[in-house]
Amino acid sequence: MPPSSNIYQNNQNINTPVPTGVPVSEPVITANAPAQTALSSKKKNSKPLIIIGIIILLLVLAMVLYRLFSKTSSKVSGEIVWWGLWESQSVVEPLISTYESTHPGVNITYVEQSKEDYRERLSNSLAKGEGPDIFTFHNTWVPMFKSDLDALPPSVMTAADYSKNFYPVITSDLSYGNSIVGIPIGYDALTLFINEDIFNKSGKTPPTNWDDLRDLAKELTIKDDKGIITQSGVALGRTENVDNWQDILALLMIQNGVDLRNPVGDKAEGALTFFTLFSSVDGVWDTTLPTSTQAFAAGKLAMYIAPSWRVFDIQRQNPNLKYKTVPIPQLPKDSPDEVDITYATYWTQGVWSKSASKLAAWDFLSYMASADSLQKLYQNESAVRNLGEAYPRTDMASLLIDHPIIGSIIAQAPGARSWYLVSRTFDGATGINTLISNYFGDAVNAVADGEKSASEALETVAQGVAQVLAQYGISVR
Repeated sequence: MPPSSNIYQNNQNINTPVPTGVPVSEPVITANAPAQTALSSKKKNSKPLIIIGIIILLLVLAMVLYRLFSKTSSKVSGEIVWWGLWESQSVVEPLISTYESTHPGVNITYVEQSKEDYRERLSNSLAKGEGPDIFTFHNTWVPMFKSDLDALPPSVMTAADYSKNFYPVITSDLSYGNSIVGIPIGYDALTLFINEDIFNKSGKTPPTNWDDLRDLAKELTIKDDKGIITQSGVALGRTENVDNWQDILALLMIQNGVDLRNPVGDKAEGALTFFTLFSSVDGVWDTTLPTSTQAFAAGKLAMYIAPSWRVFDIQRQNPNLKYKTVPIPQLPKDSPDEVDITYATYWTQGVWSKSASKLAAWDFLSYMASADSLQKLYQNESAVRNLGEAYPRTDMASLLIDHPIIGSIIAQAPGARSWYLVSRTFDGATGINTLISNYFGDAVNAVADGEKSASEALETVAQGVAQVLAQYGISVR
């Protein structure tokens, strides 16, 4: 829904000149030459000509104004190559076809990419000047692609409309300087998965805060006579087999008021220590267990923290498992009006800054992010994999708020936060996510194994994080 161009505000008033009368001498009337009648006829004939001239002038003016003020979408053209990562051709092709039918000058080619080495392949292709024109990237990748990302033109969507349309975390993530560099067509964040059979059998209710989660995890953990865990209350405390541990640790720190750019001090130490307690002290999780996703799918894990897309892994391993999601637990609040904090991790779409079809690419993405298109996209996704992505738009929250999986994510989206400590982005060995995860991972395992105190471990993390951020021009202050 592109807004009117600024040129609308620069119209100049065009005054049509009023024709003046032609001075004539007083006619001499004679019986043989009726001069009055002749003059009267000329006046009568001139009026229709003037009116016709005015009409022609107005028609020409209207045509000029129409062409000048017509929406961007009616004027865009170009060849667009779009690299996608998660959607199949069958999901996006119907929307592409609809757009092309109303924009005959635009031709869009969708290329589904493999997640393996995706970030490196994308970087190399852009560096060679080979495009693509539109590409999928993770919400934390802006620092790695800042020179390749084009700025969203106000003629397609103003910053004010963008902030109104999408959740605050999206506006924050996809802003670089004074520009917006991406448009999302989906959204995801951490949520708490609950094994309904375990909870119903035990008569327990899902926790709303972290202390209750810890107590409940101990109650729901079952061990055999040799002390081996046969049912875990929650998967936390290690990095080796806790899927999405990066996101969970970042969430704990952000909820505790930690600035992850410089993760030192009591609050950071408290969050790190709390994460490790589930393994080192409570014994509800250890390295002998399968990955948390596998354990939950097998029905051996009561509570599991992950983004909604993990549903596909669960369904693939155990389509009969009964589960749902509930909002992420919170720390105690000073006021009930304080918004819940969760951790966002999602993929978005950007336009290559050197594309020859930038305007058309942005116009297409604006179309894809419209409410109608997102609903169609969700339907197409659900048809092939039983679940679509959560809508990134604030005005569509009510459509999925009661969904048994996505509803909890939508409920906490207004207070979502994000950072570079995140899992499964496939950014490669030198990517910002991998480098930062390595430092935090070493700290978690050192504390869990009793090799270092939280304070000692985080000193090393802070130094490493500062070096990584400096590579991308990110200040730690």
